[in-house]
Amino acid sequence: MTMHPDPRSLLYRPGHLTPDEARQLAAQTLKSCDDGELYLQFIASEAFGFDDGRLKTADYSRDAGFGLRGVSGEMTGFAHANDISAAAIRRAGETLALLDPASAPMAAAPRANNRHLYSDASPLDAIGFAEKVALLETIDAAARARDPRVAQVTASLSASWSVVEIVRPNAEACLDVRPLVRLNVSIVAESNGRRETGSFGMGGRWMYDALFDPANWNRAIDVALAQALTNLESVAAPAGEMTVLLAPGWPGIILHEAIGHGLEGDFNRKGTSAFSGRVGQRVAAEGVTVVDDGSLAGRRGSLSVDDEGTPTQETVLIEDGILKGYLQDRLNARLMGVAPTGNGRRESYAHAPMPRMTNTFMKGGNDNPAELLSRVKRGIFAKSFGGGQVDITSGKFVFTCTEAYLVEDGKIGAPIKGATLIGDGPSVLTRVSGIGDDMALDEGIGVCGKGGQSVPAGVGQPTLLIDGLTVGGTG
Repeated sequence: MTMHPDPRSLLYRPGHLTPDEARQLAAQTLKSCDDGELYLQFIASEAFGFDDGRLKTADYSRDAGFGLRGVSGEMTGFAHANDISAAAIRRAGETLALLDPASAPMAAAPRANNRHLYSDASPLDAIGFAEKVALLETIDAAARARDPRVAQVTASLSASWSVVEIVRPNAEACLDVRPLVRLNVSIVAESNGRRETGSFGMGGRWMYDALFDPANWNRAIDVALAQALTNLESVAAPAGEMTVLLAPGWPGIILHEAIGHGLEGDFNRKGTSAFSGRVGQRVAAEGVTVVDDGSLAGRRGSLSVDDEGTPTQETVLIEDGILKGYLQDRLNARLMGVAPTGNGRRESYAHAPMPRMTNTFMKGGNDNPAELLSRVKRGIFAKSFGGGQVDITSGKFVFTCTEAYLVEDGKIGAPIKGATLIGDGPSVLTRVSGIGDDMALDEGIGVCGKGGQSVPAGVGQPTLLIDGLTVGGTG
């Protein structure tokens, strides 16, 4: 793909659509609405997969299109097409004619924002195809050379570059150019007929440079291999209610699933969340403060502006155990009588926005992690997680541990296999009895699903001691 000095040239082409026409069409099609926007997007993406000693996939795609959304009361009209042209937008506008006319003036536009949390440059262009394949070959060879028990190595490299412009009738167009990269390494180790897997990934809204740094990809190999070799020694996980010590960083995925989704505005406006109507009430132990912050530079879940044009911010959800508020897009914020929080997100131009998390994490406390470990008489230390499921209405969740250990008398013991953590969001935070001073964000690999849409997201937390979680085991 050729570099474009003006990324907007990918959205506007002579004879198809000009910026002035886009503004006029937004005004014309949204004139009877409470709110809405014309969302223009160009996106290029690539993905390389190296498996079993050879390049298995090398995909490249580019797409462009628009989404036109009108909101009237609680009703939303939405139409999209992969043809950015005045004619296609006019046709899409016919969909909005089906909405009841708004009874109030159009909502004020988001405040202007000139903050840039990431580079405008495209990661796809900076490094050639051969160099990307060579990196994966190098990772494969280096991982196999680390230990004779390495049976299989899978490495993947991916990137995307998205140019977004949000056009409103009552504001200047808002442009955001978004890079995203990711590296993943997965290793299967085998010994005495037993095979176990370990994996590690990293990424963010930056260029490929950091992923090509030997210190980083070697660390990915080391962590994935250590996890695989640890799991070779694992014993059956115990079952029952016990104390759980959660590692910092990625285990914050529990917060994301069990707490974060339940604090999104749409579920709470409709009264379907376990946290509905509880603002001002205690929902967690003292010392527990949970925030969502999409304004952290370069992070995977960060955005200079959300997909409605609202600047992102730090939103305090729970402060010292008290529920302070919810994550809001423009529609739910307006209907609930509060301000948007910059959490209106969509997967692409083909999707309407909804309230979504960005980077959601618990802030650090004052406890020494080693001292927290010493408090555990019998329990488990959960260091890494795989998949999880949550029921928004009840808050009940189940998470699978990919690396966990027995803890007895304050000491980490044998690794365990097959452990799951079972609980519910509203009660799990009330059982927090220790908060480490070592808060860490994840390495930049999170993908959040909701309503059939996937978006990049970040998580994080300090070391956490939780009393009385149910552990589902195999032993």
